Amino acid sequence: MSVKTKMQQTTDCGSDWWNDSNDHVELQHAFDEGAVGATSNPVITFQSVKNHPDLWMPVIDEMILKNQQASEDEILWMLIDSVGKKAAKILFPVYEETNRKKGKLSLQVNPKYYRNAEIMFEQGKYLASLAPNIAIKCPALPAGIKAMEMLTAAGITVNATVSFTVPQAVQVAEAIERGLAQAEKNNVDIKDVTPYVTIMVGRIDDHLKRVRDSKNINIDPEIINWASIATFKNAYRIFKERNYRSKLLAAAFRCDLHWKEIVGGDIIISMPYEWWNKFNASDVEVKSRINEPVDEKIISLLKENFEDFNKAYDEKGMAENEFESFGASVHTMKTFLEGYDEFVALIRSRMIISN
Repeated sequence: MSVKTKMQQTTDCGSDWWNDSNDHVELQHAFDEGAVGATSNPVITFQSVKNHPDLWMPVIDEMILKNQQASEDEILWMLIDSVGKKAAKILFPVYEETNRKKGKLSLQVNPKYYRNAEIMFEQGKYLASLAPNIAIKCPALPAGIKAMEMLTAAGITVNATVSFTVPQAVQVAEAIERGLAQAEKNNVDIKDVTPYVTIMVGRIDDHLKRVRDSKNINIDPEIINWASIATFKNAYRIFKERNYRSKLLAAAFRCDLHWKEIVGGDIIISMPYEWWNKFNASDVEVKSRINEPVDEKIISLLKENFEDFNKAYDEKGMAENEFESFGASVHTMKTFLEGYDEFVALIRSRMIISN
């Protein structure tokens, strides 16, 4: 009998895993290894397109040729539609086999809309129409939280992004509960709605390490890697206590803690292709660790040295109107917006060639 891979063992421990990309080659491999979903955003899609220029450049050129009056942004979103549909098709067998509970692809709304709930809602409805197994990603910022509540009320599965903290996770979960209640009140079918609340674990650690460097805080960076684990485990405890119908999802990996320390929970672990292959090749013992508390000495060190750890770890650490100005949010939105602009530049370069 063949030995199970680390990813297969992760599944056996009760935690689902996704491929953190919609690259069709990577996703097919992940599907074959037992992945039951995938996530994407415009920056990830940009990378997927660059990974396979022989496939996607002719598609871009044909879109430009057939849509003479379309803007760069319109062509970009036509391309995102095509890449998304191809990825959703790979996952569709899982969607059918699990009675529409798994096998979903997350597509993210335009990052430029992050302050406009109505326009995120409208784009989210459109993206959800591309395939039956689509979840819509909106930022866990004030307007995005409102948009996710509206989308949930319309019977659409959502997935929070730009989310790093317990206060954000709880506020999103509460908004989703309101949306589900509204859907039930309006007789909207929600039996296939499976909401997700992401915590971008690596990005909270990244943020605290930037704070450490800027303020010359004398603390081992390896200690900081536990900040995200403590935050995620605290959020998981709250979600279980309150029976939220959303499922927590870990993303943005930086080290093996972001996988092995949360295995065993009824969660999603969304791993970049490089990382889950690295984990499969490792000698890490796969066992349930989700309910093992982080060392109190580590938590005390983090609390003493980082105000922003307290904001992330404590449920009341931030009010909703503080989410946008939180350091990890600022840095991540900047990355998303700059990546989007690079994607537009690629489309622009093909338009110039076509003319």
